[in-house]
Amino acid sequence: MIVVDSNVLAYLYLPGEYTEAAERLLEQDADWQAPILWRSEFRNILAGYLRRGTLTFDQAIAIQREVESLLAGAEHEVDSLHVLELMWESGCSAYDCEFVALAQSLAVRLLTMDGKLLKAFPSVTMALVNW
Repeated sequence: MIVVDSNVLAYLYLPGEYTEAAERLLEQDADWQAPILWRSEFRNILAGYLRRGTLTFDQAIAIQREVESLLAGAEHEVDSLHVLELMWESGCSAYDCEFVALAQSLAVRLLTMDGKLLKAFPSVTMALVNW
C-alpha cells in the first residue's frame, strides 16, 4: 500500500517523462491510496490538457473514470488539524499536506515528484523514480 499524489496519477494516464516510472510502480504495488482532494486536483490537470487541445473532452472523461475506478475504495478523508499542523511546520501547501497526512495516518510512503514535499518530509515521501 502506498499513497500517490495527483501528479503520479497524471503520469500514469497522461504520457510523459515519468509515465514508465508510474507504470512500474503500479505493477509493483497496485494498492494506491489518496485523499479525496485528488479528484479536484486531477480534474484541474485534465482541464489544462483540454485547454491546450491535447485531449478531447471525451478522452478527459474516459481518463477521469478510469482513475476513479483505480482508486475506488481507496479515497480517504484526512484530519484537518493534522493537515494544518503539517502546513504550518513545513511551509508546503495545505493541498500537498493532505497527501502527507494520509501517508502518515496509514503509516506508508507518499510517492511524488514534488521537490518541496520530498525535502520537507523525507521520512514519509519517496521520489517516484526511486521506487
